[in-house]
Amino acid sequence: MEKITVVVPCYNEEAALGAFYQEISALARKMPQVLFEFLFINDGSRDKTLEKIKFFAQQDERVKYISFSRNFGKEAGIYAGLENATGDYVVVMDADLQDPPALLPEMYRYIKEEGYDCVGSRRVDRKGEPPIRSFFARTFYRLINRISDANVVDGARDFQMMNRDVVQAILSMKEYNRFSKGIFGWIGFRKKWLEYENIARVAGETKWSFWKLFLYALEGILAFSTAPLVISSVVGLVCCILAFVMIFVIIFRTLYFGDPTAGWPSLVCIILLLSGIQMLGIGILGQYLAKTYLETKRRPIYLVRESNVKKLPCHSREAQISC
Repeated sequence: MEKITVVVPCYNEEAALGAFYQEISALARKMPQVLFEFLFINDGSRDKTLEKIKFFAQQDERVKYISFSRNFGKEAGIYAGLENATGDYVVVMDADLQDPPALLPEMYRYIKEEGYDCVGSRRVDRKGEPPIRSFFARTFYRLINRISDANVVDGARDFQMMNRDVVQAILSMKEYNRFSKGIFGWIGFRKKWLEYENIARVAGETKWSFWKLFLYALEGILAFSTAPLVISSVVGLVCCILAFVMIFVIIFRTLYFGDPTAGWPSLVCIILLLSGIQMLGIGILGQYLAKTYLETKRRPIYLVRESNVKKLPCHSREAQISC
């Protein structure tokens, strides 16, 4: 029988895990033609998330877990899940039930019967979100698709099912600074999108503040586009041209009309403007250098503190002896 591994990154999801486990277990019973593996990734949770996962593992041999040594972020959780999944097909989904498990049979059918490599999901609306957050989200999707070759679909979720070819393609991209939405779009393959309306969390609160989403968006732009560097160079060139034009205008007015240069307030404004543009350009360059610096360190994407998975990557504590 074929196996489906469900990868569930968790960070302080104690309140939602019970409902999620009941839903995914009920769904598995409706698909007797395949085996299931539930791989929970505890991303350094501070509540009793790990304890609840261990309880599930004691009752159900299908439940596996990997607990990080600290919070490494959802991107590391997704990578760890894909790296340790043993199924023929792998599903990535959240524990808050905003990713409806009821879509799994349809996802499996599209891959198995219609030959798709991956089936993704996207929200068709943003009910319940603040209007300003929705505006910036849509603006980000439009922007990144224009300045990069990563096909990031508006409303796309991390919730998707993929075959082994897609999983291996994602794992081959071992960069430390990861942006999964961009990676999923960049690798290509034949992909089907399923649409559904936004669903509220079953319990708990979102871990994504506006500031965290803003930083995540910047991470995506820096990871898949060099357009900010080009824009910085163009702005610098335009400022230089304007400066030369103004120099000739001032010289012409002074020689032919005897018009002295205006007072210092305008000069101060110009100096502040150009200084701000220079600092912006240096800041953009610094961000790319910082990402390069982190990549060259070749640090592991995550570190494992505890797990019931038999075979772990060599950078985990349990696997270091065998490696």
